[in-house]
Amino acid sequence: MEHETVIRLAIFLGLFSLFAAVEAWVPRRRRTQPRQTRWTTNWAITILNTLVLRALAIGLPLLAVGAAIDAAANGWGLLNRIDGPVWLEITAAVLFFDFAIWAQHLITHKVPLLWRLHQVHHADRDIDVTTAIRFHPIEIALSMLLKIGLVYLIGPAALAIILFEIILNGTAMFNHANMKLPLWLDRWLRLVLVTPDMHRVHHSVQRHEHDSNYGFALSIWDRIFGTYVPQPDQGHEGMDIGLRWRDDNPSKLGWSLTLPFREK
Repeated sequence: MEHETVIRLAIFLGLFSLFAAVEAWVPRRRRTQPRQTRWTTNWAITILNTLVLRALAIGLPLLAVGAAIDAAANGWGLLNRIDGPVWLEITAAVLFFDFAIWAQHLITHKVPLLWRLHQVHHADRDIDVTTAIRFHPIEIALSMLLKIGLVYLIGPAALAIILFEIILNGTAMFNHANMKLPLWLDRWLRLVLVTPDMHRVHHSVQRHEHDSNYGFALSIWDRIFGTYVPQPDQGHEGMDIGLRWRDDNPSKLGWSLTLPFREK
């Protein structure tokens, strides 16, 4: 779609800058590692992920938005067989994909091979807006392939996919941001959205805590399926973030990229 990439990039950079500024102004937790080192690594991983998706697009030209256009042209997918209001179709598609991301996230914690990849995200010893973009390139590629398959299954409008990805990126940066929200605001927001305090529990070193709060945008899925944990046992200032690594390795690019392939 015309100007789609530019619009999405502008929104991404705008929200990233906003949340980075807020967390610098009112941080929730004191950092354990220098921001410059971590940010360099996390942004480098993001650039690699972008290149991986570009390469994937060469061999498989129909990424998520292209797959939606192709499905509509061929009448494939459930929503392309239902004649209903556009707003209802878009709402249903966004809800479906938000649930799908929740389910995918849960599965990455339960399947050992997928957890090897996903632990690159959790190994970050601090959690801030850049943690939202720290995912191993193989995990990003697998996630895109799953999304393409679901697009052909459901048949959403291309606009729905664009809106969903904007919402997903924006809420992921929001709930990973190291910013201190007023408790009353957090309490009300988390009735609908995953807040930073809610998602931070998911990055705890405690197994029962990082096996909870899988949502990225809507908080309802964790409440419905019993995976909601409201607060960490040690409190947000006292909890340890990351996994078992207590050194500077998680902030190194080579270490992070090779982590899934090392022996436990």
